[in-house]
Amino acid sequence: MMQIEDLRLAAALLRESSLSAAARSLGVTPPALSMRLRKLEASLGLVLANRTSRKLHLTSEGERFGREAYELLLKFDGLRESLQRDDRRLSGTLRVAASFGYGRTHVAPWLSRFSRLHPALRLQLDLRETPWPDKHDSDAVVHVGAVRDSSWVAHTLASNERWLCASPGYLREHGTPRNPADLAYHACICIRENDEDVTLWHMRPAGSGARKGETLRINPAFVTNDGSVARQWAEDGLGIVLRSQWDAAEALAAGRLERVMVDWEFGAAPVVVLVPTRKGRSARVQALVSFLVEAAGPSGGRVTGTPTITTPT
Repeated sequence: MMQIEDLRLAAALLRESSLSAAARSLGVTPPALSMRLRKLEASLGLVLANRTSRKLHLTSEGERFGREAYELLLKFDGLRESLQRDDRRLSGTLRVAASFGYGRTHVAPWLSRFSRLHPALRLQLDLRETPWPDKHDSDAVVHVGAVRDSSWVAHTLASNERWLCASPGYLREHGTPRNPADLAYHACICIRENDEDVTLWHMRPAGSGARKGETLRINPAFVTNDGSVARQWAEDGLGIVLRSQWDAAEALAAGRLERVMVDWEFGAAPVVVLVPTRKGRSARVQALVSFLVEAAGPSGGRVTGTPTITTPT
């Protein structure tokens, strides 16, 4: 007889790229998972996966079984939660993914507060360099930047402009750039992320409404894949950095950084929480979204700037 553990096994194999990764997500050892898979295949009389030492490839039957198992698990969790009249009694596991910097600074403290409201809920926070599109089995992804994916719904937490900043000491020594051409004479700090061309900076005059603006090729003096490191280098007077509002605002308020070229816009990178479409969305995911939107709003007090709340699209 098929058990719910078999469904969880099939769903894990669908979302993970290897047997060891599936085992980690289920909290078992790879040998134990391999044995369970062999028993399941024997009971079904089907081959669900072809595995090598490094990769796991589902057969067509395995993919179908994984998709349907995932849908059944959603219905099972939804039924259990529908019987709980009080939202404070939410249970089960809630998996959230976020970027390293924003996740540490904002998402982790928010989840700490959320857990106190729902003590029976098990929370899992995965911090990744690219939480999107590397979403794996996440129930919700907190992402900085635009996303176009019709299968996920985006709820805006903060508008988050990009600001060009430098330390007061650097500006005293090297002068203040006034326009894009001046940047050729300055040390620029670039952040390598999401496989983007970090040496291309896009800008347009503030309030112009121009769609294209200018694109400037930067010759970076410093490059890192960590935004906090880039900001710290700028605070240390090494150069000029283009950084998100949420990360630079505190240093600006403390006087460690100053904005330059304020008459130019460098594009916004809105902070959003992404969740699957409404179909089959669990009560715990809905509760999380509502909490994050409220926490990131003006009354939440943690996201710097002027957050905006939009209806899902």
